[in-house]
Amino acid sequence: MVSKSVILIAFSLISCALVEAQPSSRVVGGKDADYGQFPYQVVLYKEGFFTCGGSVISSRYVLTAAHCVVYGDGIQTLPPFFFTVRAGTIQREAGGMKVGVKRVIVRQSYAKLLDDVALLELEKELIFNKNIQKIDLYDTEVPNGAEVVISGWGRLSTNGQVPLRLQYNTLTKIDPADCQKSIGYGKEQIICLAHETNNGACNGDSGGPAMYEGKLVGVAGFVVDGCGSKYPDGYAKVSYHRDWILEHIN
Repeated sequence: MVSKSVILIAFSLISCALVEAQPSSRVVGGKDADYGQFPYQVVLYKEGFFTCGGSVISSRYVLTAAHCVVYGDGIQTLPPFFFTVRAGTIQREAGGMKVGVKRVIVRQSYAKLLDDVALLELEKELIFNKNIQKIDLYDTEVPNGAEVVISGWGRLSTNGQVPLRLQYNTLTKIDPADCQKSIGYGKEQIICLAHETNNGACNGDSGGPAMYEGKLVGVAGFVVDGCGSKYPDGYAKVSYHRDWILEHIN
């Protein structure tokens, strides 16, 4: 493993400056989303405060990152009543539909950045409309060099501001061998997304989606040497976890 700082990107600091993102501001380096552009994206709150993102994969289930919903570095889940989901809006603190969480399911093999996925069973079904839709799960490997779209309300830079409006950016899927050389995580469970400096995921984007060809291919997990560094970002690979996901939501 290379000697670099690997950082999980859940958002835990609540005493920060909250600002409306401007069109030139960034997911890091991204753009403002429009209503209906990412109808599968949700906000995840922990004890009333923004902590992570997630993706609607059915009217009753949201997929997010395990590290967003557990105690410390283990696999013991926080109580479901700690969590609330907001769907159907690009505003982090307003609009859409808020729903409580009935059950939290963490992949039991989650450890050391790998298998970083969890399911949230909602207390009631989401009402699908133009701003709330499920996203299908990708079932194979994303081609190397493919453009993958990420989205979230994460910080605009390391220790930077937190946008009120949903941001998105386009990253590039790289070969696992190149990921291994770069950050030491060329694992089959990981999809590695490269980007130019001052672009990529940041704190608060954890659990959020990476999308390719209209389907969900990744779940935001970690960054290396801070947000928007020269190193690729690590996402849990949805195709690897697809069978586990389907087993638990059906």
